Amino acid sequence: MSEGIASFLNLLDLETIEVNIFRGQNLGGRARVFGGQVAAQALIAAGRTVEQGRVHSLHAYFLRAGDPGVPILYEVDRIRDGRSFATRRVVAIQRGRAIFNAAYSFHVDEPGLIHQNPMTDIPVPDDLPVLEIPDDRRYGPALSYLEGNGFDIRFVGEAPWRARPGSIEREQLWFRATEALADDPLLHTAIMTFVSDLTLVSTILLRHGLSLFDTEFFGASLDHCMWFHRPFRVDDWIFYDLNSPVAYGARGLSHGSLYAKNGDLAASVAQEGLVRIEEPNQ
Repeated sequence: MSEGIASFLNLLDLETIEVNIFRGQNLGGRARVFGGQVAAQALIAAGRTVEQGRVHSLHAYFLRAGDPGVPILYEVDRIRDGRSFATRRVVAIQRGRAIFNAAYSFHVDEPGLIHQNPMTDIPVPDDLPVLEIPDDRRYGPALSYLEGNGFDIRFVGEAPWRARPGSIEREQLWFRATEALADDPLLHTAIMTFVSDLTLVSTILLRHGLSLFDTEFFGASLDHCMWFHRPFRVDDWIFYDLNSPVAYGARGLSHGSLYAKNGDLAASVAQEGLVRIEEPNQ
């Protein structure tokens, strides 16, 4: 296994401190902790306290900016263990203060109705160029979290920093881990949770013909919700289709659908982001 993917997997391998208490390290080289990392690590912490079932939903709030120089403690509260469902509350803590709070629900698989919205007719990943993230950190700042960590990302159409203003209103991309991963559903779900937070705020700007790279703004994730519909693997291609249906009062909502390569809708995501546009100096 390459050093990059091994380092990324180590990020998700939390240290057990005490019963229901875990400690996670952070990605370095950033001014604040990436929210997708915290949500993924908290999911790992919750999953380690559940004996049966797969996670089917998470509802999280980002409370404070995390300090990448300080390890994060995850405290798990075992809210409920039932025959079909288990619920966990997780609080992420730095310096004695909560920076993140989430509820994770787990469900034992059972038969039921099946339907889904189909995946749009889009190019297959092999026909798309490999993403090259520019050295300038203004470009693709969130996607740079995966740089060198064993992931292949391919945009449908131009990457947002190359697109003409107003030429695209939604983001569509394929991603996968480039090496085979362990057959651990919790790990694959945690990685998808991590990746799901990479492009949601930029999707809000796209509706206005703005980009992350030519617009002076302050952006932050406020909450993050996901629903995991069926089993999947992130070491095979996942298609991520994102759009923003509404923005008002410096807050915007983004929706995303994550499909397996065979067209199965694997997960859905919704996030409200804070977007404050800074007026140019007169």
